[in-house]
Amino acid sequence: MTQNSIRGPLLIIGGAEDRQGECEILREFVRYAGGTKAKIVIITAATDLPLEVGQQYIGIFERLGAEDARVIDTRSKEDAYSYEVLENVEKATGVFFTGGDQAKVIDTIKDTDLDAAIHRRFAEGIIVAGTSAGAAIMPDIMIVDGDSETNPRMEIVKMSPGMGFFPGVIIDQHFLQRARIGRLISALTQHRKAVLGFGIDENTAILVIGNKIQVIGENAVTIIDESDMSHSNIENILKDEGLAICNAKLHILTKGYEFDLETRKPIFNQLTVNSQQSTVNS
Repeated sequence: MTQNSIRGPLLIIGGAEDRQGECEILREFVRYAGGTKAKIVIITAATDLPLEVGQQYIGIFERLGAEDARVIDTRSKEDAYSYEVLENVEKATGVFFTGGDQAKVIDTIKDTDLDAAIHRRFAEGIIVAGTSAGAAIMPDIMIVDGDSETNPRMEIVKMSPGMGFFPGVIIDQHFLQRARIGRLISALTQHRKAVLGFGIDENTAILVIGNKIQVIGENAVTIIDESDMSHSNIENILKDEGLAICNAKLHILTKGYEFDLETRKPIFNQLTVNSQQSTVNS
């Protein structure tokens, strides 16, 4: 899988990130956005409470030292063509998508001037981040809805075009907490151009820089790799029948571990391995 290396970092958060304590994940976002010189725009298109959610994140980012944090409120598609909105994106060093309903982000922002402006700034090197629904939108094809706590079947997941910041993969969030492995496998098998699926736990994130991914946060990231899959029954099953796949790979990575998108292999940082061994031995 070839990834576009001419782009800014991506921070994709599995939802329910710490917003009151150390704020490890949001702290990394501010750091990559420029630290005390960071100028952050918060996109609240996904939420039904844009003012409340926007103000909460403004408070967090300002507490962490950002120079400026402001909300882009796109309650209608017309807002995504506003001169003021576009000007804020042009000045931003970081863009943050909140949680809510990912379909609303697509309805109000995709294929607008705002969409084009964010992608242009991303190509210029600014960080783009999203949590929960804001994480779901990152691929070119996203999970819109689906059943949790079930075995893989074709009818359990609904998909649609995403925002395309991280093409060729599938993202699912609240992963362990909502037992979503079945729907991630189903989505990945349906999307023939994707071979990697990332299930991101709550208060956990992947930081994507070039062709490397780093896991940060409290819990884990589950990676499903179907690139060497030898068999699937997808061509022969009916809608409500169980999905079978053979020789898919599974990786579960925790804080500090990395993953190479080109080789599709985990990177074992020796310091991380030693830390894990010390924890077990104690």
